Amino acid sequence: MALKIMTAQEAAMLINDDDNIGFSGFTHAGCPKVVPLELAKRAESEHAQGRPFKVGVFTGASTGDNIDGALARAKAIKFRTPYQTNKDLRNAINNDEVKYFDLHLSTLAQDLRYGFYGTVDVAIIEASHVTEDGEIVPTSGVGITPTIARLAKTVIVELNRWHPKGLRGMHDLMELSDPPHRREIPIYTVRDRIGKDHIKVDPQKIVVVETNMPNDGGGFAPVDEITAKIGQNVVGFFVDEMDKGHIPQSFLPVQSGVGNIANAVLAAMGDSKDIPDFEVYTEVIQDAVIRLMENGRIKFASGGTLTVSNPCIERIYKNLDYFREKIVFRTAEISNNPEVARRLGIIAMNTALEADIFGNINSTHVTGTKIMNGIGGSGDFARSSYLSVFLTPSTAKDGKISAFVPMVSHQDHSEHSVKVIVSEYGVADLRGKCPKDRAIEIIEKCAHPHYRPLLYKYLDSAQRGQTPANLYNAFAFHKAFMETGDMRNAGL
Repeated sequence: MALKIMTAQEAAMLINDDDNIGFSGFTHAGCPKVVPLELAKRAESEHAQGRPFKVGVFTGASTGDNIDGALARAKAIKFRTPYQTNKDLRNAINNDEVKYFDLHLSTLAQDLRYGFYGTVDVAIIEASHVTEDGEIVPTSGVGITPTIARLAKTVIVELNRWHPKGLRGMHDLMELSDPPHRREIPIYTVRDRIGKDHIKVDPQKIVVVETNMPNDGGGFAPVDEITAKIGQNVVGFFVDEMDKGHIPQSFLPVQSGVGNIANAVLAAMGDSKDIPDFEVYTEVIQDAVIRLMENGRIKFASGGTLTVSNPCIERIYKNLDYFREKIVFRTAEISNNPEVARRLGIIAMNTALEADIFGNINSTHVTGTKIMNGIGGSGDFARSSYLSVFLTPSTAKDGKISAFVPMVSHQDHSEHSVKVIVSEYGVADLRGKCPKDRAIEIIEKCAHPHYRPLLYKYLDSAQRGQTPANLYNAFAFHKAFMETGDMRNAGL
C-alpha cells in the first residue's frame, strides 16, 4: 500500500490540544524539524483566537531549537521530560510556565510502556528511509523512537533526504521486555548487536512529510587552558591506574558526557602515548570521538546519537562504508543501560556543576532552584560504572563561584556513586576514604587555592560525627553569592 504523504502544515493539524507527543532523536541529532515548527505556529494561532493549545513532550534527550525552542516560545508545552538544553524552554521551566520532570534517560522508554505518564498520542520521527510496508530507518539519533512508534496512534515520519539511505545497517534497535519476563541484555562487548536495523510500524498509522534539512549541529568551543589541564589530569590518573593494575593494559570502554570538557578529555586521551587504542560505549558520540576514530585511536563507538558539528557529520556521510564498521546507534534504554555499563566495566566521565567537600554532586541546578539542563545520562552510568569520574573547573564567573562548596545546593549523585573528582588543579581519589578524609582530599587536590581556607574553616567549625556538618553555615557560599555576587565573601 502507498503511504500517506502530507505537508508539514497538514501533519500538524493531526495533533490536538492536550495530546502527548513523542519525538525521535537524542540531542539535536535525529530530531524532526519541520512539523514541530508548524505545530508551534498552530499553537500561536489557537491562542490568538482564545483557544487553549498545549501538548506534552517526550523526547530521547535534549532537542533542536525547532522543537524545544519553537514550542516554548509559542507557549505550547504543558509538560516536558526527560532532559533539555534550550534557553527559552529553560526560562519557561524556571518561571513555572512548563511542568518539567528530570529523569534518567535510560528509564523513559520503559516508563512509557508501563503507562506511568499516560498515552503517547502522536510520534514524530525523523527518518532516512521508510518503506511501504512500514519499515522506518532513523537518522543520526535514536532515543525512544521504537517505543513511541509502537505506542502512538499516529506516526508522522519526516523523511529527510539530507540523511543518506546508507545509514541503514548502523542502527541496532530493540525494546526490552517488561517485567516479569525480562531477560538479560546480551551485550558482552561494545560491538555486539542484539536488534534490528529498522523499526517496524503498521503502515496504516504512518503519515510521511518529505524534507531536506541539515542537522542543527554547531561545534564546541576549542580546548582552553583549563579544560586542557583537566584532560591532562585525567590522563595522568588513568596511566597511574594502569600501572597499579587497577585498569587493564588493554584499557576499558569509555563513556563521556556532553560538552567542551568531555571533548578536551577525549582529545588528551587520544594524544597520550601511554593510553592504548580504546573503545567507547556511551550515549553521545561527539566530534572528538570521530577525530580519534579517523586517527585509529578509537577502535569502535556504540552510542545513541551523532551529536557532532555539521562539517563532521558531512565527513562521516561521505565515508559511510568506513564508519559503518566502527559505529552503532542504539536506543537510550540500551545505550544508557546500567546493566550493560556494569557488565562491560565502563569508565564513566561526566561533568559536575557543583560538588561538595564530601563528594556529593549537583549536575543540574544553579543555587539549588534554577534548572540548568538536567541529569541526562550521568546517573545511568555513574552508579553502575567500573570507575565514576566527575569533571569540573574549580571556579566560574571569574572566580566568583566556587565549584566546591560545603554542601551542594541540589544533589543528583550522592557520595556513594562518586569515586573520583577532577579539576584543573588535580585528582581527588575518594575510594575507600571516610567523609573527613574525602573532604581533605577534595580541598587539597581540586578546590581553587582562594577557596581552600574558607573550606577548611567550614570543616573545622563542623559538628563532629561520621559526616562533619555545620548546618548553620552549610550554604554560606551560596548565601554570599546571592547577597554579594561573590562566594569569596562567605562569612564562616
